[in-house]
Amino acid sequence: MALVLCGPLCGVTGWAKEPVLPFELAEDAAPKGPLDELVFAKLKAKGIPPARPCSDPVFVRRAYLDVIGTLPTQAEASDFIADQDPKKRSALIDRLLARDEYADYWALRWCDLLRVKAEFPINLWPNAVQAYHKWVRTCFVQNIPYDQFVRELLTASGSNFRNPQVNFYRAMQAKQPEAIARTVAVTFMGARAEKWSKEKLAGMSAFFNQVAYKRTAEWKEEIVYFDPFKTTAVAGSRPVQAVFPDGKPATLPQGVDPRTVFADWLIQANNPSFAPVIANRYWYWLVGRGIVHEPDDFRADNPPSNPELLAYLAKEIVAAKYDVKQLMRLILNSQTYQLSSISPVGPNPDAESLFAFYVPRRVDAEVLIDAICQITGSTEEYSSPIPEPFTWIPENQRSISLSDGSISSPFLELFGRPPRDSGLESERNNRSTPAQLLHMLNSTHILRKIRNSPLLRESIRGSDAGSAAKKLYMMILSRPPTQAEVGHIKEYAFGGDAQGQEALIDIVWALFNSPEFLYRH
Repeated sequence: MALVLCGPLCGVTGWAKEPVLPFELAEDAAPKGPLDELVFAKLKAKGIPPARPCSDPVFVRRAYLDVIGTLPTQAEASDFIADQDPKKRSALIDRLLARDEYADYWALRWCDLLRVKAEFPINLWPNAVQAYHKWVRTCFVQNIPYDQFVRELLTASGSNFRNPQVNFYRAMQAKQPEAIARTVAVTFMGARAEKWSKEKLAGMSAFFNQVAYKRTAEWKEEIVYFDPFKTTAVAGSRPVQAVFPDGKPATLPQGVDPRTVFADWLIQANNPSFAPVIANRYWYWLVGRGIVHEPDDFRADNPPSNPELLAYLAKEIVAAKYDVKQLMRLILNSQTYQLSSISPVGPNPDAESLFAFYVPRRVDAEVLIDAICQITGSTEEYSSPIPEPFTWIPENQRSISLSDGSISSPFLELFGRPPRDSGLESERNNRSTPAQLLHMLNSTHILRKIRNSPLLRESIRGSDAGSAAKKLYMMILSRPPTQAEVGHIKEYAFGGDAQGQEALIDIVWALFNSPEFLYRH
């Protein structure tokens, strides 16, 4: 007897007159503040109604995954759902932003962009990677302002082992000024400089003409420094004038590192290439789609879908002195973020680009395997071309806290973990593939985790059908089952052909393969 569990999330389209339980509330969405007013006004102008607000079970799971990359435990989800405090969502957001996993998860995000990886094609080397990752994570622990974070990276000098920020200039596939300029543009300006004119790229590259590198006697150590005597001009020709990307020529005082001049220009509060870019990137990370999409493709012919919203978010992060936690609070507490993922008008590109609903997307590879291990009480094995001790990973190491992009596993590779070669968001592939579906359905890797799990066995020991179903659903989907789902489990596990351990394996397997588990929604 095959067991197939597919909740109401599966295949839902169109604007339902009745709420789709248990995923949304039986009420219409209403703006909570200026952010929502800007979103809802644009939707109204297009004749698109917003989705209903998401339910508490959906919100608790969504917030945990989006803020700390970690599935809530059964107790955490149950306590939140039972809480009657009308301000509980805001309180949960504050608690999540204060947890250790916040730093782990956002260090992972930024290490993707900063190409933190020991081996080819980046070649940072393991001890430099560990220092770099530790510095990035510490920035999130200490909530370093984003403008300070960027300035430290752009102006860093010294040993790549002792001054971790220096690795920004080493985590590139080439060290020529043009390559550095392209990396700076895509990482901090959200722009793909290869699409610029030659003159514009040359003008920005001039700020990095005097970045120099030298080896030391220590294995794999390298010094990055400002060399005032270095020139890349062809003999007999004039050096290229440093010009800011907005077209304004730069004045470079003699003996001053041009990188500091560029950094000072970049982080200005009124620079349209800075605050709007980071505001859009966090919006993309939390809501599922950029106001400018893709978030690293800012250009004149790729305008924002809601310019007023982007301008508002940029103004708010500047007012918060580039405190990214404040920006996250603003987004996470909005009605827009807390909308259901069920499209109110069926398939409609305008509804998605204007944020009429929360955009569903598959859970990140690292987050997904951590969730499976958390539920089953199992561990994961990692490997690397780099010899120990640099790549020795404790058994209880979580994927979201891996420091080195060279350390991986077959699961992470299969499920789209980015190679950290270019720093583009598109390197992370969260699209489902047939190979992924087959792995979840048929692999001994997943089966062993379920079959050998003492946590799952203990969770339903001595339980009746209703209690067993509730525990499993809370552990895996962060919500209680519907009456229909309890009936399916009762019929299958307590009255069907399968019994005991095999029934448990089938139920967990079915829930693991449901879109509700595999997707953020």
